[in-house]
Amino acid sequence: MSKKKKEKIVYKEKVNWRKELSLLPGYLIVTIWVLFTAVFLLWILGASLSTSREIFSGSVFKFETGLHFENYVSAWQTQNVSVFFGNSLLYAVVSCTVVILISAPAAYVLSRFGFKGSKQIRGSLILAMSIPEVMIILPIFSLTTQWGIKGRLLLILLYIFLRVPFTATYLLNFFATLSKTYEEAAAIDGCPPGKTFWLIMLPLVQPAIITVTIFNFLSVWNEFFMALIFASSSEMTPVGVGLLQIVNSMKYTGNYGGLFAAVVIVFLPTFLLYIFLSEKIIAGVTGGGIKG
Repeated sequence: MSKKKKEKIVYKEKVNWRKELSLLPGYLIVTIWVLFTAVFLLWILGASLSTSREIFSGSVFKFETGLHFENYVSAWQTQNVSVFFGNSLLYAVVSCTVVILISAPAAYVLSRFGFKGSKQIRGSLILAMSIPEVMIILPIFSLTTQWGIKGRLLLILLYIFLRVPFTATYLLNFFATLSKTYEEAAAIDGCPPGKTFWLIMLPLVQPAIITVTIFNFLSVWNEFFMALIFASSSEMTPVGVGLLQIVNSMKYTGNYGGLFAAVVIVFLPTFLLYIFLSEKIIAGVTGGGIKG
């Protein structure tokens, strides 16, 4: 018998032009916003490779005197961007790691086990998220002064305490949608609850953990208010307050090319996160587990 080739029939959906035309204003707004953002970022990049005279004369993209990569060297070394960058990286990595170690088990227990006071704890997490930082800054300053907590440890502890309520609340829904059959199968195999969480349940919410970690990283990286108050020396200053110091020093140095080079260096980690982990972010925001 001869083999017959199976023909694949591709059905093309008809374009609903009426629907597409109704969405046209939204497309135009998004297009204008993307173009404006792209031009703005390209201008900053061009300014970081130009001299102060070229920036003020409006000839950023002409590069009449060439590309000035020494602006980045000056920003990294002379203007202490390396110190600010290292501090922010330390604060973000340590605080995000500890926040997940605290929030993930808490969210798992609150979502999977019913016990007395669980609803009150969930409500307190939401209440903690709604309190503005400006309202708690004076009590925190008073307590930390009395207890003698200062330096980088103070900022790390503050970032951890501020991000735990949001992270635990975010992960609650993801753990709640996981099927109970995972835990039942693990119990039949003799796996204790703690091991079940770390080896089975936690990997199932990996997209959510990656997403909330990215949000926490960006929040700590861009944080300004707490750092402005509690960063008592330039050695512990993160990038947000560091940029403010660089801007204030412009009245003495006038190196605006170095300023924009510092902006590019500070912006680079967040930009790379969005570029390489955008799919993870979308999966963590829109996805979940198997409902049980």
